[in-house]
Amino acid sequence: MSCDSSLPTDYKPCLNTREIETAIKDIKDFFERNLAEALGLERVSAPMFVKSGTGVNDDLNGIEMPVRFPVKSDGGELVELVQSLAKWKRLALARYGFEMGEGLYTDMNAIRPDEILDSIHSIYVDQWDWEKIIEPEDRTRETLEDVVRKIYDVVCRTEFHVAACHSNIRPILPETITFVTSEELQQKYPDLTPRERETEAVKKHGAIFVLGIGGELADGTIHDGRAPDYDDWSTPRPDGGRGLNGDIVLWNPVLQSSFEISSMGIRVDPSTLLEQLKIRGLEERAKLDFHRLLLDGKLPQTMGGGIGQSRLCMFFLRTAHVGEVACGIWPAKMVEECAAHGITLL
Repeated sequence: MSCDSSLPTDYKPCLNTREIETAIKDIKDFFERNLAEALGLERVSAPMFVKSGTGVNDDLNGIEMPVRFPVKSDGGELVELVQSLAKWKRLALARYGFEMGEGLYTDMNAIRPDEILDSIHSIYVDQWDWEKIIEPEDRTRETLEDVVRKIYDVVCRTEFHVAACHSNIRPILPETITFVTSEELQQKYPDLTPRERETEAVKKHGAIFVLGIGGELADGTIHDGRAPDYDDWSTPRPDGGRGLNGDIVLWNPVLQSSFEISSMGIRVDPSTLLEQLKIRGLEERAKLDFHRLLLDGKLPQTMGGGIGQSRLCMFFLRTAHVGEVACGIWPAKMVEECAAHGITLL
């Protein structure tokens, strides 16, 4: 796929490759430490693969095919590389004995072979996956927004830290993040695509949280796809919209576009799970191991999400391509186009 349309024509990296590599480690250490402190999280180890057919892997939009392989020493049992840890984290909180108000985070490394490659997408995905236990009565917009603000504060602190280390990188993020619902965006920009709506809003505000992603909007469309078995995107809210999830989106000054860094939300409870499976026509999933545990009340109520590691490094270091901050596999034409734009891919 060509990346020409998404790359700046006058791009000059702020740092050389070796400086970028050093800065990546510094950014990850600083952000991880501050995130854990802000949300009260403990680090745990994460799996690279899970057993097929258990419902534990993230099905994303339901059409992406995970990488699968048989395990010889386990009778040929099929396992698959994770696409994210959205559901595994909820299982881990229960298995490891976490209590109310406690949470975990981990380094998630995933392979998504169906990803369309461009300047911000790779088949390799790395993010901080986090999850914490909340009270059932805290399944509200207010709870979600409170955590979003805490995460955004860590993002801002990290940007100032990077600027203190590199004199040619200056902070640009606004002091506060603006909350907007997917319904409000659809009403305000009915003739634009969801991505174009986000771009218009974040260009104005600098940083936004788009609330309610996955459920049907007034025009019969959805803002973006979401699996039915982790985020709650169907619960009615007092503001008239639906859903207790969303995305943190920043204005990217290098790419001159919207730039999603995190997808997160309050997770489904048993009734919401059944409702969303029905909406998607996937009621048969209720028989899978993960879903049975949730429906039987054996998993805690949680909220959680993922924060892109390479995405954040791209933003803080003002790079034009994710391949400048993460190793990947790129089509030959893309490598040529990047070189022509002064972009060195790892």
